[in-house]
Amino acid sequence: MRLKDKVCIITGAGSGMGKRAAEMFAAEGAKVAVFELKETAGRSVAEAINRAGGEAAFFPCDVSDEASVRSAVEAARRRFGRLDVLYNNAGIMPEEDHSVIDTSVEVWDRVMAVNVRGIFLTCKYVIPVMIEQGKGSIINIASFVAFVGCSVPQDAYTASKGAVVSLTKSLAIQFRPKGIRSNAICPGPIETPLLTEWLLRDEEARKLRLSRQPSGRFGRPEDIVYCAIYLASDESDWTNGAIITIDGGITSNYF
Repeated sequence: MRLKDKVCIITGAGSGMGKRAAEMFAAEGAKVAVFELKETAGRSVAEAINRAGGEAAFFPCDVSDEASVRSAVEAARRRFGRLDVLYNNAGIMPEEDHSVIDTSVEVWDRVMAVNVRGIFLTCKYVIPVMIEQGKGSIINIASFVAFVGCSVPQDAYTASKGAVVSLTKSLAIQFRPKGIRSNAICPGPIETPLLTEWLLRDEEARKLRLSRQPSGRFGRPEDIVYCAIYLASDESDWTNGAIITIDGGITSNYF
């Protein structure tokens, strides 16, 4: 088991990639702290892991709210005794997010609050614990859109993921001397509820996006989680400040 006895916080673990990460981390022996805003979904994931013979606990958490993050981190540390991995998966991509010229300030601020402030806050409260331990791994989920433009823009989301990439680099330099590695994964389009509920809900939209995808399919959550397991494990001890793009080749496609 590659993550045996490692305590892993996974934010947004109630659905999509976060849920799959919680399941796969637990299967690798991790003790999973399920951080999730939606109580029913979060409890369901933790209970399913426990029934399957793993170990998990649910902690209610709104990553955009400092008091909520602080409380969840403190509770997870009390429950498990240590914090080895912080997997910052929580993120939003609202349908109302368009170009800067027609996106509301409210939508812009909401995206930044979850996608950027959320990582700031979890790192703010988890990193000091990792410093005390002398070891830890931070895994931030960014996106391929941090590196490419789009004629059908989602500018708040794009800007937020660029910020995640830059912040990851800064964390990597600051805290590696204290034993903490920081890396980011930049997924391409992944078939999760976040993507399929609106972006791919009609067949023409699906065909248009697949036409740019050399692999001929959208990604699956496990395509990303396999990389996250590597970054959470001791196998990646010399991997720090890496920005790993897993996108089926879409960012390499000129035509």
